[in-house]
Amino acid sequence: MRAVWLFLLLTPLSAQQYDLVIRNGRVIDPESGLDAVRHLGISAGKIQAVSAAPLEGRATIDATGLVVAPGFIDLHSHGQDTENYRYKAMDGVTTALEMEVGVADVDAWYDKRKYQTLINYGVSVGHIPVRMLVMRDPGSFLPTGDAAHRAATDEEIAECRRQIEQGLAHGAVGVGLGMHYTPAASRWEILEMFRAATRFGAACFVHLRYAGDESVAALEEVIAASALTGAPVHVAHITSNGLRSTPRLLGMIAEARARQLDITTELYPYTAAMSVIESALFDPGWQSVLGIGYHDLQWTGSGERLTAESFARYRRTGGGVILHMIPQSAVDAAIASPFVMIASDGGLRNGKGHPRSSGTFARVLGRYVRETGALSLAEAIRKMSLMPAQRLQQRAPAMRNKGRIREGADADLTIFDPAAVTDASTYEDPARYSIGIRYVLVNGVQVVSDGKLREVTPGRAVRAAVP
Repeated sequence: MRAVWLFLLLTPLSAQQYDLVIRNGRVIDPESGLDAVRHLGISAGKIQAVSAAPLEGRATIDATGLVVAPGFIDLHSHGQDTENYRYKAMDGVTTALEMEVGVADVDAWYDKRKYQTLINYGVSVGHIPVRMLVMRDPGSFLPTGDAAHRAATDEEIAECRRQIEQGLAHGAVGVGLGMHYTPAASRWEILEMFRAATRFGAACFVHLRYAGDESVAALEEVIAASALTGAPVHVAHITSNGLRSTPRLLGMIAEARARQLDITTELYPYTAAMSVIESALFDPGWQSVLGIGYHDLQWTGSGERLTAESFARYRRTGGGVILHMIPQSAVDAAIASPFVMIASDGGLRNGKGHPRSSGTFARVLGRYVRETGALSLAEAIRKMSLMPAQRLQQRAPAMRNKGRIREGADADLTIFDPAAVTDASTYEDPARYSIGIRYVLVNGVQVVSDGKLREVTPGRAVRAAVP
């Protein structure tokens, strides 16, 4: 027995300690500022060591010449199914959350995904689906009937608030709102939803009421709601609402933040938006509001540009449409802003949709870091990992261990080739995997290995505490 103990004492701990070692990678941690070649020791789904000296483990990844970053966190991901999780993983995403539209039944949404997902997942309780339920709207994803076009009674507003609070009590990560799709919702109704969020310490994730030149007034509404109620606010896709007014919106947010309001925003790095053609977004007057015409609309099912006749026909049947309307100058202004995160607003259905669904994060690294130099590599990684983790961590404390590379953090990691990483998806062919994402780990499990997907399900729920 003494000989066995002596052997154990003399054997280096590192030789037995780690399930996986990532060797020789350029490790970038946006929280500490670390940017150096390091070795990572991973066991039990956690980063156990960040070492300048070599480590030993039962399995290894040689990351020589590659960047090791915290796994990317997508706050605005409508595609919450197996098809979309695969494209997310191949784009470096380890956690995807549906925070803008959200759901009405939080428990059912989480139960459906338990132990079934490639990556981590989370959801808000959404004013849109709750209003649709309360007002018996016939729409599926977005409202097309009363929930879009009728003012709610006091009793209906009270019921919407009750259901929002119920969703928060059951662990929803935040409150989703989309006034552009519920234009009949009064400002008082929206304030009531903000008050519900405040009661539970949750942030509101908001699609503004108006776009284009009127977006200034729309942003004023949510800044005022945040100031009145104390609820933090995150503005979805600032460029597709702001359009040419995007710099003005950025300036307003900077002013609000300087006065200690908790407000953040996001963008996707494309000059086209996407929505469903049957929604209130395309109610009469949309051309003047958005500053576009029929030919600026592209049908996702066929790739065709629309005419007045095909617009009317597809509006009756419903479906996805791409809107070519965002100025490149708006994207450039937003992506350079220090408080703007990266989020995809993505969702493919049977391979159809917008290229942002599969290429957002690699596009930032390829186009805006390597090609144009609009962002440093460290800043891009911060916008895609640490910042979204910080946005969520007050409500969902598990996020304190994501978006970082340090001992004790979750082993959600993205390893990519900085010289090759880029998006491959296009508006005509959006279902194409990004290039240059070599390895992706979710809770210590390789979901992408040497550039290839693996059929594993290590994804876990991101959820607020449930009493």
